[in-house]
Amino acid sequence: MTPLIFFHTTWLKDVGINMTIVFNTCFVVLLLAVVSFLATRNLQVYPGRLQNVMEVIVDGLHSLLIDTMGNNGKKFFPLIATLGLFILTSNLIGIIPGFESPTANINTNAAMALVVFFSTHVVGIATHGFKYVKQFLGPVWWLIPLMLPIELISHLARPLSLTLRLFGNIAGEDIVLLVVLLLVPLIVPLPILILMIFTSIVQTLVFMLLAMMFISGAMEQAH
Repeated sequence: MTPLIFFHTTWLKDVGINMTIVFNTCFVVLLLAVVSFLATRNLQVYPGRLQNVMEVIVDGLHSLLIDTMGNNGKKFFPLIATLGLFILTSNLIGIIPGFESPTANINTNAAMALVVFFSTHVVGIATHGFKYVKQFLGPVWWLIPLMLPIELISHLARPLSLTLRLFGNIAGEDIVLLVVLLLVPLIVPLPILILMIFTSIVQTLVFMLLAMMFISGAMEQAH
């Protein structure tokens, strides 16, 4: 059994899989699943502490979605809320010694960005049909050679932007925390932790807002 485990771990390293990130990602998913189960297993009219906290968080995410996308965006709440909770938890867990933020790995962020990217165009085609594709071609046929490359680059840059923005900020946080721990191993300055928490929240909101804007834009009538 031990040789098999050693071979499996070695193979994962050879193909470039970061097992620390895989473990932390699974831990975040499991943590969110357990908290969700505990908060909803015995729903009450007068909620307990955990249910009350989760209701505040969910209501806040729902209000943000309605304010950004309108009532037509309600069907996308499971996607946006899942992304928001996962990203926020992943960002914050890197502050805890011994853990590494899954969002500090570019592969994790790229996976979420691609989900948003494909969801955007699936929604656009489902809403407008072939007319959605026409927006890439410009208003008149003779502008197609100019407009098509511009529109393609613009849309392909979206997942790249989502990926690198989140990766750069959270990876930078982890590096700053590591440097501070090396310089001041016993006392981590409180302002640094407050700044990291603030940045984690802001980057979560930015990812969610951009995802909602992309999907909302795909649902609008193409011109």
